[in-house]
Amino acid sequence: MNKIKIAVLEDLKEVALMLKDTFNEQEDMVCTQIYHNAEDAMKFLAHNAADVLIVDIGLQRASGMEAIKYLIQLCPAMQFCMFTVYEDDDKIFQSLQAGAKGYILKGSSSTRILESVRELYTGGSPMSPSMARRIIDVFRNLQVTPVVAALPLTNRELELLELLSKGLLYKEIADQLGITIGTVKQHIHKIYDKLQVSNKTEAINLYKDRN
Repeated sequence: MNKIKIAVLEDLKEVALMLKDTFNEQEDMVCTQIYHNAEDAMKFLAHNAADVLIVDIGLQRASGMEAIKYLIQLCPAMQFCMFTVYEDDDKIFQSLQAGAKGYILKGSSSTRILESVRELYTGGSPMSPSMARRIIDVFRNLQVTPVVAALPLTNRELELLELLSKGLLYKEIADQLGITIGTVKQHIHKIYDKLQVSNKTEAINLYKDRN
């Protein structure tokens, strides 16, 4: 049976040892690496990656998030889970942006911690229901401006389509642009081909939608 290899980055020694003992009591887990600062974790894990790294955010020098940003480049298969007292939105999103896939609060039960590690290892993203709700709320409140693709037309074709949308006849367009009616018709057919439409109404509607 392949055991989940776990490493712990936690500056409080008693907390780190508690986690290590909890993991090593499980048949499907093994924890042999404990680090009390990000610098050591970045140095040694880069050459001896674990399956899961439990990371404290608030370390004395380099932060847990800095460790994740560094290690995720060298150990892309390693899964990162924050283990912290912080419950504010900024810390949650900074951790997720750094590359963490899970977020466990200190004070969680041993059962919840073990469940989270197994969930993370099998492709999940463990976090408390309240955190998940807050993330959903933030995304719901984002003001996203849709990006509208420009029409694949030349400036002359756009000018002609603008006149067409104003209800001008081919002769009126020709007179205004100083070209022949035949040239206007050629431009119109090219516009239809480029926009993949079959008539004037469809072309004008598409033009108005993009403007």
